[in-house]
Amino acid sequence: MDGLAQRAEDAGLNASAPPQQAAVDGWLIRLSPGKAKRSRCVNALAAGTLPLDDLLARCQHSFDAAGLPLIVRVTPFSQPADLDAQLAAKGWFSFDAADVMVLDRLPELPSAVGLTSLDVPAYADLVGQLRGSSAVAIAAHAERMQASPVPYQGFAMRDAEGALLACGQIAREGDIVGLYDIFTPPQQRGQGHAYRLCLALLGQARFDGASQAYLQVGSDNAVAQRVYARLGFRFAYRYHYRSADPRAPD
Repeated sequence: MDGLAQRAEDAGLNASAPPQQAAVDGWLIRLSPGKAKRSRCVNALAAGTLPLDDLLARCQHSFDAAGLPLIVRVTPFSQPADLDAQLAAKGWFSFDAADVMVLDRLPELPSAVGLTSLDVPAYADLVGQLRGSSAVAIAAHAERMQASPVPYQGFAMRDAEGALLACGQIAREGDIVGLYDIFTPPQQRGQGHAYRLCLALLGQARFDGASQAYLQVGSDNAVAQRVYARLGFRFAYRYHYRSADPRAPD
């Protein structure tokens, strides 16, 4: 695993931090009621001292209190190193695999000309409405972004008549930037809007001081992965979630 992969993992954790999080024996638990699973799951950052069953029981108590299914995010960095195998042996199912892709160097790019900047509540509402998110999930998304230690910038790209072509966000931490919530309305897909949007977002991030980038994309989303590969992103690592609760994938 290269150093940029580790930087991307750390930056992604920082950028997705909700107000509702706590440490449990080396594990980071997140309890946001939003749609993003990375903000309502366990990140197993350290092996800790408790037996696995005891640690899972403590996490279960917190998730039950929050009214959320217990989900564990499993990455190449998870501890203990055999966590995935242990959870699988307990019958926990795997779902929502995602690939983290990284860009080693941002090329010379134009800044975000032609994009409209949106504040956090406006962006959360826009992308939430497009995705059919509930009012609770939209509010939780806005709350998480507003409380994040890594500032978000949201943008919309529209045509001359004002129709939305694509939208997306950047979250820059020092010289590394994450692309988040890249979305193209169904009727606008297949026309290169996402590619042009990402070019503009990366240009804005470079103008702001970023030199490297990362993003997270569904492992089964071949169309989006091709777009990101055209931009120069490469595969860094894959993660997935495990749970014993049938509500977890929703």
